[in-house]
Amino acid sequence: MINTIIFDFGNVFINLDIPDSQQNAFETMEIDSFPDEILGFNSFYEQGLISTEEFLDFYSENFPKLSREALVNLWNYMLKDFPKDRLEFIKDLKKSGDYKLILLSNTNALHIEYIKQNVEFFDEFKACFDKFYLSHEINLIKPNADIFEFVLADNNIKANECLFIDDNKDNIATANNLNFKTWHITPGTEDVCTLFETKSNLFK
Repeated sequence: MINTIIFDFGNVFINLDIPDSQQNAFETMEIDSFPDEILGFNSFYEQGLISTEEFLDFYSENFPKLSREALVNLWNYMLKDFPKDRLEFIKDLKKSGDYKLILLSNTNALHIEYIKQNVEFFDEFKACFDKFYLSHEINLIKPNADIFEFVLADNNIKANECLFIDDNKDNIATANNLNFKTWHITPGTEDVCTLFETKSNLFK
């Protein structure tokens, strides 16, 4: 029986536009793809292994035509709207007291700062969760197994009693391998608010 629900953040609560963001970055930076060095550096930043200052220094050195403000705007370009009905959904779920609620997100300091400034109900949203894990704060990242094992140990819970909801297939694959119940949510066609209708079979 499920007693804990673990939610991703991006494309589960806040909408993202990753393809458009990547295309915008390619055009602005005048590149055709992200080199491995950039992808690696981005991953270090999301794990909190480098500071925002070091992150922006790296990009400034590699793309000197772009100001730091332009780089920040480019980095945050993927962040879109946060539908209010998703806040109401998680508030109602918290009020029910039926499940331990955990957020587990790959993110970074710049994205969270942007969200705090632009989502007026962020603090209210965060307060709905029993634990709120951000990759850059715990120095762990999905889809690595160790981040899931950390959450299980930190909360003294069992994987087979948890439902993990994420839009990334690699994250879902790791969770499945560890015996979590999962919902690989499809942005644009599925919505977390329909959880108990879409995945009713898991709660019987």
